[in-house]
Amino acid sequence: MKTPVSVLRLPRGPEPNSRGFDPNSPRYIALCPTTIPASQGNKADSVNLEEEQQLRSELRECFLRSLIAMTDKQVQFNLYEKVQVQAKFGASDIDVLNFQVSDLQTPLGVQKEALLRCQDMISYSFHL
Repeated sequence: MKTPVSVLRLPRGPEPNSRGFDPNSPRYIALCPTTIPASQGNKADSVNLEEEQQLRSELRECFLRSLIAMTDKQVQFNLYEKVQVQAKFGASDIDVLNFQVSDLQTPLGVQKEALLRCQDMISYSFHL
């Protein structure tokens, strides 16, 4: 059974060698708003923030494992404007902005090799 997997995007770190995300950056605030305000700083909020971070890391891990699981498999991509395409998944770039696919079957024909932009995708599904 095919299960749709939504594409999760996390903000980039404050610099290329960053080990974390700058919670004060405009990109972080726009793309990844937390449900708990970080400015108050009391004990209950820090526990909730840690719990939220743990959940986010688990979601990220599941997403990355799904990318590994779909390597060399036929994947159906649901794009905007109700366009559905199928292709054999090859790889993703490090920022998960593009997917490299082979034998892309589109409504207009088959493309031997292609790059799909993740911002054009709504979901993807594949058989395990």
